[in-house]
Amino acid sequence: MKLRVILLLLLQPALMLVLVACSGDPAQLPAYTPYPTYTTVPPTATPYPTYTSVLSTATQVPPTPAPTATQVPPTAIATPTPTPTVTAVTDGVVDITRLPIGDGRVSTRALSGNVWSCQTTFQDRLIHGGPWLNGDGTFDYTKKVVVPGEVSWPSSFDVTVVGSLRMLTGNSLPIHTTGAFPIPRNSEAYSYDPNPNGIRSQTLSIELPATPTLADRPLCLRMGPIGIMLTGGLFFNALDAAGVDAVAHEVLDACDGHPQGQGKYHYHNLTPCVDDVESGHSELKGYAFDGFGIYGLRGEGGQLLTNDDLGACHGHTHTVAWDSETLDLFHYHATWEYPYTVGCYRGTPVSLPR
Repeated sequence: MKLRVILLLLLQPALMLVLVACSGDPAQLPAYTPYPTYTTVPPTATPYPTYTSVLSTATQVPPTPAPTATQVPPTAIATPTPTPTVTAVTDGVVDITRLPIGDGRVSTRALSGNVWSCQTTFQDRLIHGGPWLNGDGTFDYTKKVVVPGEVSWPSSFDVTVVGSLRMLTGNSLPIHTTGAFPIPRNSEAYSYDPNPNGIRSQTLSIELPATPTLADRPLCLRMGPIGIMLTGGLFFNALDAAGVDAVAHEVLDACDGHPQGQGKYHYHNLTPCVDDVESGHSELKGYAFDGFGIYGLRGEGGQLLTNDDLGACHGHTHTVAWDSETLDLFHYHATWEYPYTVGCYRGTPVSLPR
């Protein structure tokens, strides 16, 4: 009985709403406020940070190989085609009207008839030439245009042996006259090679071993001074700034010399302004900066030497006059053939400013 009363009491409001709704009078309906609608938004998942495997990345990118000498072309400009093998001396006689041009003979190792140059790229610049180039890989030394002038200089050059050292001091000015530099504009030489450089005194003070020894292996030649002649003038390797045969292409004075940008007067071959013997072994003409001597054009028995008579660095070993002694000693020779003086160092060179 009590349960029925409770149910009636609970259902009474609902019955009254039904009766009102059925009466069709909406004004009597109480205002209905719906419950707010909630949209369930799942929590946004925070992704884990992305990590790149250093190990996997390292294996995907191969290391850049270190450049090797064979990867670098011998010149920055088009590499000159090596000249055909031409011998300057035949049966002991030199034909200076057909000297072989050394263009393209720049090596990356000690190689006979080549310059092993430490520098492997050269200036992209005009390569000089003129009517002395025969067009067959040779040049006529007698037709080379010569820088005019006979300029005298206050040359100073001394060689002193102190204990185990040979001391070279001087001002790098030659004992002989030179051409007029800068090359005069009104000269024929200027039309082929307008060298704008003048000759200037240098301070030379070098210590070489008095009796040099062979290095474990040959060494390359730098550009710039590689030795000095007894004339007091420096000598460079056989290449000019463009990496071609300087003796064949450059316009030089009557002593085969000229100055570079710093005013250093130098040769690329044995200057004709020093005497050489007509018979017998040539005398000492200068020193390479590894301490070994450079002798003239003639070897044992007085024969004119060619590349075939010399080793890869343009020298050989036998008994020669050295200071006041006679020693079995390696030495370089000058030749009429490129590379003319030194093809690579056979001893350990001293370090010099360029």
